[in-house]
Amino acid sequence: MTVDLADLDVPGPTETALTQPFWAAVEEGRLVIQRCGACGEAVFYPRAVCPHCWADALAWEEARGQGRLKSFSEIWKPGHSGWIPATPYLVGLVELAEGPTMLSHILSGGQEVYVGAPLVFAPTRIGRRVLPCFKIKQD
Repeated sequence: MTVDLADLDVPGPTETALTQPFWAAVEEGRLVIQRCGACGEAVFYPRAVCPHCWADALAWEEARGQGRLKSFSEIWKPGHSGWIPATPYLVGLVELAEGPTMLSHILSGGQEVYVGAPLVFAPTRIGRRVLPCFKIKQD
């Protein structure tokens, strides 16, 4: 069974003043992360201070939208009933090329999913929002 993810009635992410640049970029089909102007480290999830050096010198930058799958899980019993039509679906930890790790939906498209798989950013309309999903990179 295939379901159109845009038709799901699911709650969207909570947007705050701190996370607004991230969600605005995703809505435009772009992936942005923060980088510290003091130590140079890339940071994700959005924060007010760098977790590496504690400087308040974080700025947004465009990410390459590439990474690798560190771990994943197939979800059969979602935490919200709106996801039931899409089960089973995959979520995974994506190690971005820039270094940070983010949790994301993994769109398999029928391809084999495995730890270490190369991934590419695939912004996807799910319900009323565009979410930062990833899919297996095609050779």
